[in-house]
Amino acid sequence: MEEITSVKNQWVKKVRQLQRAKVRRKEQLYVLEGWHLVQEALENNAQLAAIFYTADYKERLQDYDLAITPIPVTAEVLSAMSETPSPQGVIAIAHMIEMPDLANLKGPMLFLDRVQDPGNVGTMIRTADAAGYQAVVLNIGSADIYNGKVLRSMQGSQYHLPIYYRDFSTWIPEIMAAGWSVYGTELNEEAIDYRKLTPKAPFGVMMGNEGQGVHPDLLKQTTQNVYLPMQGKAESLNVAVATGILLFRWLAD
Repeated sequence: MEEITSVKNQWVKKVRQLQRAKVRRKEQLYVLEGWHLVQEALENNAQLAAIFYTADYKERLQDYDLAITPIPVTAEVLSAMSETPSPQGVIAIAHMIEMPDLANLKGPMLFLDRVQDPGNVGTMIRTADAAGYQAVVLNIGSADIYNGKVLRSMQGSQYHLPIYYRDFSTWIPEIMAAGWSVYGTELNEEAIDYRKLTPKAPFGVMMGNEGQGVHPDLLKQTTQNVYLPMQGKAESLNVAVATGILLFRWLAD
């Protein structure tokens, strides 16, 4: 395969276009940057449309039985493809992941209501993965899981558990009618101290928007709402930190 040496190459344009959510949705493709994310894709048999690499990553790629031929590029070309200021020498284009039927899953799950910071969303999904949760479901208005910052924060967790988008205003009542318990979180001491509950599957833990929390209309629909008591003077916790505390307290069986 001939090395790409021009930053005006069509592949450079393609990768840059896929850094926009609208294009990703249309093409059903997304970009993986860095060796760890590409390695996770390879080890989880992800369907890749293209792999670009600089010379120092050639031997690493040779360790895998690849379905496509990787394309060598110069460091300048790879930098032109990258969203990061100091890119590693490998980038891939991957097909979006086909998720199993959500109705067949029995929890526990993490629900994210309009969480918009990409770093928070990626970290929360990775935390759910680490805690053994079965899936993550995001409400409309949450960050795009195929955003580069989300992907780098997830560190490959999109290959370990399914991730969905649903309209919570209609979906939460549906799953509760099907026998699910849903626990909302709020900064309200009239809610229950999370340490006093031991949820049983199937259940979902709902975390809210960084500034507004879980929407009040959703909090009215839950099985129970909980709060995290704080001993110090901080008014609140980062939503990703609070998620870690709750998920590991209510570990998956």
